[in-house]
Amino acid sequence: MKSSAKQFRYYIEWIALNCMKFIIPLIPRTLLLPIAKSLGTTAYIFDRRGRKTGIANIQSTNELKGISDSNAAELILKSYQSFTLSMCDLFWASNINETNYSKFIQVEFENREACEKARQNGAIWVTPHYGNFELISLVMGFYKTKFTVVAQDFKNPRLTEIFKRAREHSGHKVISSKRAMVRLFKTLKSAENVAFLTDLTVPPGAESIPIRCFSLITSVTRLHAFLHSKTNAPIIPGISIPCSDGTYIMKVLSPLDIPDGCDETAIAQKCWDIFEPYIREFPEPWLWMYRHWKYKPRETVNENYPYYSHTSKKFDAWIKESKKN
Repeated sequence: MKSSAKQFRYYIEWIALNCMKFIIPLIPRTLLLPIAKSLGTTAYIFDRRGRKTGIANIQSTNELKGISDSNAAELILKSYQSFTLSMCDLFWASNINETNYSKFIQVEFENREACEKARQNGAIWVTPHYGNFELISLVMGFYKTKFTVVAQDFKNPRLTEIFKRAREHSGHKVISSKRAMVRLFKTLKSAENVAFLTDLTVPPGAESIPIRCFSLITSVTRLHAFLHSKTNAPIIPGISIPCSDGTYIMKVLSPLDIPDGCDETAIAQKCWDIFEPYIREFPEPWLWMYRHWKYKPRETVNENYPYYSHTSKKFDAWIKESKKN
C-alpha cells in the first residue's frame, strides 16, 4: 500500500514538472520574474523546516551571526526567491541560445587566456549553489565549452530524466553522481572538460573531505581535489551573481594556483576559500536552507554549530584520518 502511494506521488510530481517544462518557456521574462518571486515566497512560508535551518545557519556563521532576527528572516526569504528563480530559469533557458544569451547573462573572465588554454586541454570547472548555478553551466556550452556534468539523481527517476534534458540544452552531457569518478577521470584524460557543484554535504567517508566553511567544519565532495591530484587538470571556479533586473553576471575566475605536493584537503579548502568572500559580501543567493553542517566534532572550541548538527564517532575518526593523509 505504501509503495503504491509513493508511486502515485511520483506520477503526480512527474505531471507537475512536465507542465512546468512546457509552460515556463512560454512566459515572458518580465512576467516570469515576479512569478518566481511569489513562488519563492510561498515556499518560504510553507517550508518551516527549511526556514528554521536557514536561520540557524546564519546564526551559526561568525561573519553573519550579529544580524537581527528580522534581517535573518529577510535574507532567507530572498534565498528562497533566488533558488526558485534558478529552477524556473533552467526550464525557461530553452529560449536561450548562442546568439541571444548575452541579453540575459554577462560573462566576465578573470583570465580569459588561461581559461581558454585550460578548456582546450581539459579542466575541472566548479561552482557552489549560489545565484543561478544552473545557467552558469548552460552558458559555457554556448561558449563552445562542452562539459560532462555531474548531477545527483532524484528519488523519483522520472524527474531525473527531465532535469537531465534541460541541463543538456547547450550541448553538455549529464551523468549521475553515482560512480562518477571513473568516468570523469577518463573524460579528463581525453582532454575534455568536467563540471560539478562542490558545496553539498557528503557523509564522512572515502568520497568526502573536511573543509572549513564559514569557520565551521563540514564534509564535502573530494571529487575535484582527487581528479586534480590524479590528472593535474586545472580547477576553474565560476560563480553566478544575480542582478536586480533578473539578469546575471557570470564570473569565470582564474584557475586555482595549486602548488606541487598540495594535498587533497588543502585543494578543496582553496576552492571553497575562493567562493566564500562572494557569499559573505552578497549572502542572499546562497542555498542557506540546506543543511551544510550535518556533523560536528565532539570537541568544539568557541564554535556554534546549528541545532541540527550532530556528533558522530565516525565523523571524528574520519577527521583524524584525513589529517594524517
